[in-house]
Amino acid sequence: MAAGFFAILDDIASLMDDVALTAKVATRKTAGILGDDLAVNAEKATGFVSSRELPVLWAITKGSLLNKLIIVPIALLLNVFFPVAIKFVLVLGGVYLAYEGVEKIIEYFFPHAHAPQEESAAAGEDEATAEKAKVKSAVTTDFILSVEIVIIALGTVLEESLMVQIVTVSIVAILATIGVYGIVALIVRMDDTGYKLIKRSNDKGIFSGIGHVLVKALPVIIRILAVVGTIALILVSGGIFVHNIEFFHHILPNVASTIKELALGLIAGLLAVGAATAGKKVFALVK
Repeated sequence: MAAGFFAILDDIASLMDDVALTAKVATRKTAGILGDDLAVNAEKATGFVSSRELPVLWAITKGSLLNKLIIVPIALLLNVFFPVAIKFVLVLGGVYLAYEGVEKIIEYFFPHAHAPQEESAAAGEDEATAEKAKVKSAVTTDFILSVEIVIIALGTVLEESLMVQIVTVSIVAILATIGVYGIVALIVRMDDTGYKLIKRSNDKGIFSGIGHVLVKALPVIIRILAVVGTIALILVSGGIFVHNIEFFHHILPNVASTIKELALGLIAGLLAVGAATAGKKVFALVK
């Protein structure tokens, strides 16, 4: 009886050793996409009044955890029974990310001229509805990025046992959510921390200086993240195409991968925006 108990403990210890090693490798492999995830979601989690920043971020975090809860078991099942579907889902997600990124660029250079009726409707729009819409958009984008993170993590443990695959991918998924949204929370609360430092130091001394730096730095960081987040969307989408479509993987082998991924993301985004615009016009005519 005792021998059996210690044998179980030995198996558990061995499993934990394997998981620790594979989780370390998987986390390193997903570091790049996690950086893009941070940039994208930090930009999406800002723009709210101070009192709503943390509640909105918590809502997005819960959505992200739910995404992982859905994606992890589906990815494991598809990997066993229908692995080709994973690439299909990734490519569709890449098109969506490219669409989002290029749409932001087009909107920046060619702002949409709203009709007077649209402007008055927007002015009177319920803030709670607008907040829900932004949270929904953030969670949708997080879903695509989460698929990429889970697939990359799964790809590092394909040769391991099913149990190691499950535990490793689950750990990476949880760490991704906690890490990314924990850092985002620190960013969006920079100005409040700065104001508190200024107030408690009576606007004197080194703490007051730190407070002023934090307050002034936040809008700069947000603008930087908006740019980086948009570029990240396009790069991630291009990377998905390069790594999952054989033709794009081998095309222009002498061109730097970053340039190739950026170009593919832009082209896919322009095509997606064009198709969406044409679809809206056709729908408007039919309607």
